[in-house]
Amino acid sequence: MIVRSLTLDFFRNYPHFEGEFSSNVNVIWGENAQGKTNLLEGIAYLSTASSHRARYDRELIQFGVDHAFVKGEVEARDRVFTLEARLSRGARRQLFSNGVRLKTAGELAGVLNTVLFCPEDLWLIREGAAVRRKFLDSCICQLRPKYAEALAEYRRLYEHKTRILRDWEEHPSLLDTLDEFNLRMAQTGALIIHYRAHFIRRLGEVTPAIHRDFSGGREELELGYETVSTVTDPLAPARTILEQLLAHQESHRRAGMGSRQCLSRPHKDDLAGELNGLSARQFASPGQTRTAALSLKLASREIFFQETGEWPVLLLDDVLSELDGKRQEFVLKRITNGQVFITCCEEMDLSRLGSARTFHIRDGALVR
Repeated sequence: MIVRSLTLDFFRNYPHFEGEFSSNVNVIWGENAQGKTNLLEGIAYLSTASSHRARYDRELIQFGVDHAFVKGEVEARDRVFTLEARLSRGARRQLFSNGVRLKTAGELAGVLNTVLFCPEDLWLIREGAAVRRKFLDSCICQLRPKYAEALAEYRRLYEHKTRILRDWEEHPSLLDTLDEFNLRMAQTGALIIHYRAHFIRRLGEVTPAIHRDFSGGREELELGYETVSTVTDPLAPARTILEQLLAHQESHRRAGMGSRQCLSRPHKDDLAGELNGLSARQFASPGQTRTAALSLKLASREIFFQETGEWPVLLLDDVLSELDGKRQEFVLKRITNGQVFITCCEEMDLSRLGSARTFHIRDGALVR
């Protein structure tokens, strides 16, 4: 997969940007707070219709402006796609592929796959479960359109159920709808758990070898899936998981009403990791957690290639400067295939990765 070109209008700090990229390595350099990360964010947005650092689309629109525009010409599956995202403060976003409006973000799946490394990801192992869920969701949404649809539906149902539990004492009639929301949440939750379990199984097959190589054979990384306690086999068919989720909901019904919170849910799932038999989150050193996080990201990239036959576009957002020489060298050796974008504060010579194109960014503009 290759991003041939990108156009931004009023996206973050870019009044306007147009750039054509190398199919190999693209180095985006400039001082801090000039817009390098925003450029990668625009590319990544076209793959998932979401941002790794913004909760709402309106945060992506430049201050004092009501609309923003992102457009990319992408080469994938032996075809050329023109992807567009039109963002507005006062209306729902609009997504287009080759001029045809998309009904859901899930329809972007398989057109442009991206894997993003940023400095925060180096602490993926040490952070709370929400960060690892976000990593899983970003990967699976790009590979499985049904997962993206189920995740969006589950989030909507969760917000509704939360309001019911919060307000039911003041408005008892709200409880009349609770069973329906429980059923629909269990149905979508079962799909989410099913897809997460299968992706984590793939991670568990690919990641250990990468981490073993990365650590010089000194460390063994094992991955596991932690989900709702009544789900005995997350790899089971979704209909089996559905029954187990309904049982968990029923056993926690009274407690949920009392606490006014959704207590039965897959939105507390976690990707667990162990290094040499010990919890990576609790016992790994800072260096070990960075190595494990990088192994996860590199593994996800390889899974994308195995699934689609094409390397996803790799976005390295100032991550090399955060690594010591050994880890830099390991990462660079493993990314010699596919298109790569690298941001840094100084111009870098990365000719060993192939022909590179360099872009100097200053104050939201390309310096010619």
